[in-house]
Amino acid sequence: MKKIILIIFIISINSQFFGQDLLDILDNETPKTENIVTATFKGTRILNGHSIENRKDKELEFIISHRFGRVNLGFDELFGLDQSNIRFALEYGFNDNLTIGFGRSSFEKTYDSFLKYSLLKQKNGENSFPFAVSLFGSVAVKTLKDYDPSDKRTFAESLFYVGQVLIARKVSPSFSYQITPTYVHRNSVRINADPHDIFALGFGTRMKLSKRVSFNSEYYVTFNESKSIDARNSLAFGIDIETGGHVFQLILSNAITMIEKSFITESTGNFFGGDIHFGFNISRTF
Repeated sequence: MKKIILIIFIISINSQFFGQDLLDILDNETPKTENIVTATFKGTRILNGHSIENRKDKELEFIISHRFGRVNLGFDELFGLDQSNIRFALEYGFNDNLTIGFGRSSFEKTYDSFLKYSLLKQKNGENSFPFAVSLFGSVAVKTLKDYDPSDKRTFAESLFYVGQVLIARKVSPSFSYQITPTYVHRNSVRINADPHDIFALGFGTRMKLSKRVSFNSEYYVTFNESKSIDARNSLAFGIDIETGGHVFQLILSNAITMIEKSFITESTGNFFGGDIHFGFNISRTF
């Protein structure tokens, strides 16, 4: 009887250790759970500037952006609605992490193109990471012939470049923010005292108001401004409305332009002095 009890005890001990080893092996071989945070912002723009969001794989998006004249122009100009700046653009997702875009603005007859690449994702759970990081680069060419015929600009002199690092965090389902270090290079400037290189820092937020509506804000502070114009920091407030597969944005801003080289470095309106441009972005995804 004692031998039988001893055998049972030894078998139970071996089973316990073997079972524990098997559990350890299964635990090591099981993929760690990583929850990638999505929908930090609802669209590819916070308001004027780009958000961390990319187009999805093989998606083509058509964007129409309008900015009207200053609302303090009064009734004679229908509070700025008689004046208009428009931009048409196409954006395509090569995959979930890489977007390419091309647009044309009526302001200064400018053509622009950009690449945006998602470098890091915000993650929860195992191997969590607190931020999402994307890289953005654009080039624009001004084709408006606003020069003396004897002093015609070359193509190279009409080029502008922008580089940005987009750093965003979705703090909760209702609140997200983004910080955007920015570098702008201009091949030509109005006067010699104007800098060719301008550094700026952008701040953007999104606050969810309902299932399909959010309140957004955006501000860019520049650290070395142009001397030839009374440049001011770009400020914007707006509402995102998500409707049937696209996002409709209503915007109030002191900037009348919609590409980085312009609204970051060339805005002249005093927002709190009434120099406010009403506008909207509307997109359709195919």
